[in-house]
Amino acid sequence: MNPVKRHEIFRRLRDANPAPTTELRYTTPFELLVAVVLSAQATDVGVNKATARLFPVAHTPQAILALGETGLREYIKTIGLYQTKAKNVIGLCRQLIEQHGGEVPREREALEALPGVGRKTANVVLNTAFGEPTIAVDTHIFRVANRTGLAPGKNVLQVERKLLKVVPEEFKRDAHHWLILHGRYVCKARKPECGRCAIVDLCEYKAKTPFDPPPVR
Repeated sequence: MNPVKRHEIFRRLRDANPAPTTELRYTTPFELLVAVVLSAQATDVGVNKATARLFPVAHTPQAILALGETGLREYIKTIGLYQTKAKNVIGLCRQLIEQHGGEVPREREALEALPGVGRKTANVVLNTAFGEPTIAVDTHIFRVANRTGLAPGKNVLQVERKLLKVVPEEFKRDAHHWLILHGRYVCKARKPECGRCAIVDLCEYKAKTPFDPPPVR
């Protein structure tokens, strides 16, 4: 795929959604961090239901730590892997208090050193909470990048590095959200909805589902 196509893809995605953001509900960087940790192998809808109960009661590292692991489990037990996640959230709260004054750090290395936080989670926090031009590659973005030809790669790190290299600078900050939403709602895993895709004529996927030709732009 050439740079002209890539630019047009993101221009159209921006036109359709000028201010994209995460579907996880949060009000502070700490709430976002906790929500993203809880979202591993879980839906945003499910996480939002749990945090809607948790955050009004405990929305700081100190407050969640005071709940204890057993107390926290009661709020997140509807989420998959909740026992492991409770342990990780308690651990990251303790580490934030002891090493960062209770604040979420803005450095990748410090974020990735927190329990339950990997590269993808760190990228989401850096991008969504702090506005850094990072791209967190999940299954949706991995699929869209490979299927469209936008940034093919054999693993998530390859795709991330390729996207950071080829996404035009003006789109880089919001690219993560455009791609994940596109993969979640249009370019679906089992059957992409090519008939309502804004970039179908630019996509290089050979097995497109039937659709009417897009209007000339």
